[in-house]
Amino acid sequence: MYPFLKGHGTENDFVLLPDPDGTVHGALTPERVRALCDRRAGIGGDGVLRVIRTAAIGADGAGQDAAWFMDYRNADGSVSEMCGNGVRVFGRYLAEQGLADPAGPVPVATRAGVKVLTFAGGAADGEITVDMGAPAVLGETKVAVADHAWPALHVDMGNPHAVAFVDDLADAGSLLAAPAHDPAVYPAGVNVEFVVRRGARHVAMRVHERGSGETRSCGTGACAVMVATALADDAPRDTDYRVDLPGGTLRISWTADDRILMTGPAVVVAAGTTAL
Repeated sequence: MYPFLKGHGTENDFVLLPDPDGTVHGALTPERVRALCDRRAGIGGDGVLRVIRTAAIGADGAGQDAAWFMDYRNADGSVSEMCGNGVRVFGRYLAEQGLADPAGPVPVATRAGVKVLTFAGGAADGEITVDMGAPAVLGETKVAVADHAWPALHVDMGNPHAVAFVDDLADAGSLLAAPAHDPAVYPAGVNVEFVVRRGARHVAMRVHERGSGETRSCGTGACAVMVATALADDAPRDTDYRVDLPGGTLRISWTADDRILMTGPAVVVAAGTTAL
């Protein structure tokens, strides 16, 4: 038996595994991750967040100036570079457990580098803002569902995204299967966002996350959507966008010094032990 927690950010949900010294879960096999994320036979989640000290993670944490490392795995057991909603939940856990001081910036090491969290009002509750770093806009591509294809913008937020504007979010279908994409552009798969406009500086989206399927929210995806929309709008920097997802709303800003700031909720909703 070992402890776990369950948390979510805008209903993008995760199993958290405290493992400070890396001695509890070892290699954390894909089979274990799949069992934990199974919504019928396991705890259920879009992914697993292992809470481990950066010094204990090995090469992935090398050179990163942060005490804690977010070891993120997709629901299918695959390793991922980054998770925007997950890093807020990770930070919430650190603050609630007294492992980080929410009164100041909280750095978290990831496979996409250090992400710095700021807690609203310096309190352990309330919304969390994450400096997601600079986006990489990598050109045009295409995605398709069934016999319908759309142009998409390739945006990297530490993990790869293809952002497609559609007439109606229902056009994307069920998203049970991954949308078709160019494997030459995305050899390791891609998160695909389908976007509609709701008003000035306001969009709504659905997403298929590689390794997890359609999720209720994707933080890095919302950031990629904001970048694609701001470019289409020729919007000035430091303009806030509202991004509505099935699980809630995130606020995204692209700063004058080329940083993406994402603000949204994160909660830990349960704790227990499991033998999975």
